[in-house]
Amino acid sequence: MFKPFIGSAAAGGTKWFLRDVFGIGVILSFACVGFVLFPNNLSLLTRIVGIALLVLSLDLITGHCGVATLGQSAVFGAGAYLAGIAAVRWGINDPLLMIAFGAIGGAIVAALSGVIILRGHGLTQLVLSIAIAQMLQQIANKASAYTGGSDGLAGIDPLPIFGLFVINLWGRATYALAIVLVVLVFIFLRILTRSPFGMLCRGIKDDPVRARAMGASVRGTLLKAYVISGAVAGMGGALTAISTQVVGLDSLSFQLSAQSLVMLVLGGAGTLYGALIGAVSFVLFEDFVSAANPFHWLTIVGALLVAVVLFAPKGLYGEAVALADRMKRDRL
Repeated sequence: MFKPFIGSAAAGGTKWFLRDVFGIGVILSFACVGFVLFPNNLSLLTRIVGIALLVLSLDLITGHCGVATLGQSAVFGAGAYLAGIAAVRWGINDPLLMIAFGAIGGAIVAALSGVIILRGHGLTQLVLSIAIAQMLQQIANKASAYTGGSDGLAGIDPLPIFGLFVINLWGRATYALAIVLVVLVFIFLRILTRSPFGMLCRGIKDDPVRARAMGASVRGTLLKAYVISGAVAGMGGALTAISTQVVGLDSLSFQLSAQSLVMLVLGGAGTLYGALIGAVSFVLFEDFVSAANPFHWLTIVGALLVAVVLFAPKGLYGEAVALADRMKRDRL
């Protein structure tokens, strides 16, 4: 996977490589700015990172593979619950191991549900994904001995990271862990989407019939991508469980799936950068508006989304890139 990426950079992809280095630098810069501006509300920023991992996973399977889903909360919630169960029921409180359990939980649920979802197309995929997420939510509600049911799974008490950095109400250690995690996941996904596997996923999205005629295993390729996206979303769920120290049924809700899709459209699908921008913009705007106008904030958020769809159909990142390209052409 790394060899094709390095080879493409040497063969003329240096510009993209430098752009990614710059992009990662921007991500780290914004993380530092967030730490300075919100020193007493780092839990909000950590929550944003957890949601950003969910939206990144959705961008991989929808933006790059073309799989329609409104049930991505299923893999997010599976990761959150398995990480929480590992801590509360099995005594595995190490944050890194909890994130690993979250990735495993998300990947397993994605593998099982992907076999069903990928049998459909378009609207059928949407219905199947919603149904599976709702089923998992009901299972989590009924299996109260493990999940806490409607009361949620409480009592999650993570150990200090590496035995040194204590996870407390200030959230500094958790926030640092979140930033490292999202950067590593982002780098991995950038490499993946530029690899031959990523190119095949894009080819399947554009023309699955031609990809199948060329001998590609369309369903097998999409299932692999779905499992990877499930692992990424599961890590986001585990990170949220570590940060909030509780897991509730809302982590499996349809609302979370719908919001993640809205964030992806807001930022711009198929770019990964758009997923990050959409998640950060939506959650911060939602938090600000709901605090300023608690009775009509949903109307304001809805109006923003309508404006973005009408005037920035490519998303915030897509429109910014298009504007930069137009300005560059005008200078030439």
